[in-house]
Amino acid sequence: MSSAVNAAGKIRRLWIATDLPLIGQRRERRIRLLASLLMVVMGCVWASVFTLRGSWAIVLMDLLLILSGIGVLLLSLKHHVRAANLLLFATLMLVIVGSTLVLDSPTPAAPRASHLYLLPLAVAAVMAFRDEPLWLRHGVTLLCLVTFACLAASSWSPLREYNLPDPLRTVGSWVQSLAAMTMLFMLLHILQTDTVERLQLDQEMRTALQEEQFVLHYQPQLDIHGQVFGAEALLRWQHPQRGLLPPGHFIEHAEKTGFIVPLGAWVLRQTCAQLRAWSDDPVLCNLQLAVNISQKQIRQASFVSELLGIIGDHPRTARHLELELTETVIIQDVAELTRKMASLVEHGVRFSLDDFGTGFSSLAHLKNLPLSKLKIDRSFVNDVLTDDSSKAIVRTVITLGQSLGMNVVAEGVETPEQQRFLLEHGCVQFQGYLFSKPLPLEAFIAYARQHGAATAH
Repeated sequence: MSSAVNAAGKIRRLWIATDLPLIGQRRERRIRLLASLLMVVMGCVWASVFTLRGSWAIVLMDLLLILSGIGVLLLSLKHHVRAANLLLFATLMLVIVGSTLVLDSPTPAAPRASHLYLLPLAVAAVMAFRDEPLWLRHGVTLLCLVTFACLAASSWSPLREYNLPDPLRTVGSWVQSLAAMTMLFMLLHILQTDTVERLQLDQEMRTALQEEQFVLHYQPQLDIHGQVFGAEALLRWQHPQRGLLPPGHFIEHAEKTGFIVPLGAWVLRQTCAQLRAWSDDPVLCNLQLAVNISQKQIRQASFVSELLGIIGDHPRTARHLELELTETVIIQDVAELTRKMASLVEHGVRFSLDDFGTGFSSLAHLKNLPLSKLKIDRSFVNDVLTDDSSKAIVRTVITLGQSLGMNVVAEGVETPEQQRFLLEHGCVQFQGYLFSKPLPLEAFIAYARQHGAATAH
């Protein structure tokens, strides 16, 4: 019996460690979808009731609830999480406050109870906005609590003629108090469970780093002649029980908790060690390895000195190391970023701009930053044969890169037709499943030897 319990506990810990980010997202999305449907249903029910009573002001509020519920539903289905949450909480705040002031004015016979829903709403805001900026993360919760305190301490009502009769409110106060407290308990339980799961995932990841469970796979990058000139190093978690896990299971959590900094440092050490190991191999010595650098990682004050320490007295390693930045990284504190990039470029390190076209970087950034390569985002390459906008963007990126003296790499190339379109418009470097999926080290080395690793580009 005890062994079965231990096994069940172990399975649960593995499930938490590997799937928490995805499970958390799905859980929040289901709650949001359920809330939007309840808004629509309750709005329709109360709109019907108050239409029969001729209380048109309340009917308008119910129509607002219905429309907002539909809006939250549509935004959730389109994965606009922040907009959906803002609309959801703003609407619920207005409805709760409006119902409390208009329908639920306290009397000696029946106390006010509608405002109690602001307490579970405050807890829900903690969960919904925990990954948002500080002002939003705490602002919504504080607004709910302050509003609750104001309503609890006041008996003012702007439209007393709409107040529900005392006999109905007396029963309703018990029902609403019970419902609000039940919701509060459930949300606190979810919040506690979520916190415990996140702490367990933190521990699992730190153990994985100590025990070297993380591994690098390499996705080949090929030139116009089909020769391998480099690869992108991609992180995987070789879990002892669950097998090989892609970064979608843990990278987002690592970013949020700051664990991405030591994890990214480990990736850089492994990459530089691999480049040094290839330095005497006539086939592999000219390969470039690209590594994704997170915003938190490069913003560290010690980033440059630590990387130069990893490179050490191996200039060839620096010349074959490429750091990939995203547009969200380069639009913040550009002066400091430029200084760090320039310092590393002096030692031979190269920089590329990853997923170009999906962010908000300006042409001034491209002109001023010491970038040597642009990578066309896979979303544009995927639609390049069917979407006119994607075609225009791809052509523009290729022309722009060539005009600025940069190499242009197309990511996510999956079909010969996509490659043919890219070739016709001047792109001569490719990466994608048409050529190879990300490979373990030995498989990548075999692939590079088979495809005649090219000289440095």
